[in-house]
Amino acid sequence: MTDALRALSVRGEIAVIGLGASGTAAARLLARAGARVYASDAGASAAVVEAAARLRTEGIAADAGRHDLKRIGAAGCVVVSPGVPPTAPPLATARANGVQVMSEIEVALRALPGVPYIGITGTNGKTTVTAMIAHLLRALGHRTCEAGNIGTPLSEVALGGTRPAWVVIELSSFQLHDTPSVAPTVAVLTNLAPDHLDRYGSLEEYYGDKVQLFRNATATSVRVVNADEAEVMRLTSAVPGIVQRFSLRDAGADAWYDVAQQQLVLAGAPLLERALLPLLGAHNVANALAALLAVWNACPGDQSSSGRAKLAAGLMSFHAIAHRLEPIGEVDGVLWVNDSKATNIGAARVALDAMTRPTVLLLGGRHKGERYTMMLDAVQAHAKVVLAYGEAAALIEADLGPHVPVERFGSSIEEVISRARALAAPGDAVLLAPACSSYDMFHNYEDRGATFRRLALPPRVAL
Repeated sequence: MTDALRALSVRGEIAVIGLGASGTAAARLLARAGARVYASDAGASAAVVEAAARLRTEGIAADAGRHDLKRIGAAGCVVVSPGVPPTAPPLATARANGVQVMSEIEVALRALPGVPYIGITGTNGKTTVTAMIAHLLRALGHRTCEAGNIGTPLSEVALGGTRPAWVVIELSSFQLHDTPSVAPTVAVLTNLAPDHLDRYGSLEEYYGDKVQLFRNATATSVRVVNADEAEVMRLTSAVPGIVQRFSLRDAGADAWYDVAQQQLVLAGAPLLERALLPLLGAHNVANALAALLAVWNACPGDQSSSGRAKLAAGLMSFHAIAHRLEPIGEVDGVLWVNDSKATNIGAARVALDAMTRPTVLLLGGRHKGERYTMMLDAVQAHAKVVLAYGEAAALIEADLGPHVPVERFGSSIEEVISRARALAAPGDAVLLAPACSSYDMFHNYEDRGATFRRLALPPRVAL
């Protein structure tokens, strides 16, 4: 047990809120370190009930379908899973009783002292950049794992028997809010755009949590930032340390895209032709530049011609992550693209801007607070028709209908897909880029994307 975990365990019982993958991993990690743990989840799904039962067989107190608020209010500290809203009763109880709230990431970092890690946040692109950085580190021969918001809890890494040489951690704003010790070897901020306004009181509050990635930066810290975004540069201008900039247009940046020569440039020299990067959209060029800079600065020993060749090869072998501008197949001349992870206006705009074909756009789900007029120019430039569905359908129709063709549907995704197939002509694309959360009709964005794939393609059709 590390000294940092020992310091937690002596406070008394630790309450873990949420019995998803992050919460159960944190509970196990804390229990293995000798702490008394109480884990709970207000949900009562089969998965939650099963998780609670498994923890109890391991000697960990656990409740499914309820929180013991008295027990939580008396805890030494509270560990929160990223999906739990800050207004949830157990967190309100903790705050009212002066109990410290920390993220699962914070617990895991305390169990991994000395392990170098790269931290990535941003409104859009962070999962792709996280996966790409890990892929490039492995291409250089470094034993690497990715964790955090990308899917694998960092506590699972801490529970593993072999410590990796590098950990690449995707960090959401919610995780950063409750991770006071975060101090990456390299910190990456991909971009900033309005999002999660259903959970934050203001845009400034949301951006404030994003820049918590740099809360412990020193004069030797390295940060990789998007030079094309004025708000990113403004909010990070006073952060101490070494700044590394990536850009799609500025030849003075540390990594940039030479449009004239169609080349990605790293540290002053061309690295890769754009045509050899197997990802759609200019935003993925920016993602690749951010990943290159992170790895280049994390591994100075690989700053050589051999290292550059391995990085180029790594980019060429990297492919789109599921549900993130993922071309899933072409049927009768129509390309079907799954960007179910485009859960906000900014991400949907980026997806549309990546389209080089006339596009049938599937837009809808649970509204997140932004006006759909914010993406009107992209819709006008790329979409031949918008199919609006789900809870947000009426709002989408009201915002976009006066300007572009919009057809409104209810909550039958089968009906939406059938209409998209009828409207798309050879040479067109059908794009799922919802600009909304999935929770009105699906369990999560993965469920939405998988349903889109199943309904869109006949058996055995895929790219």
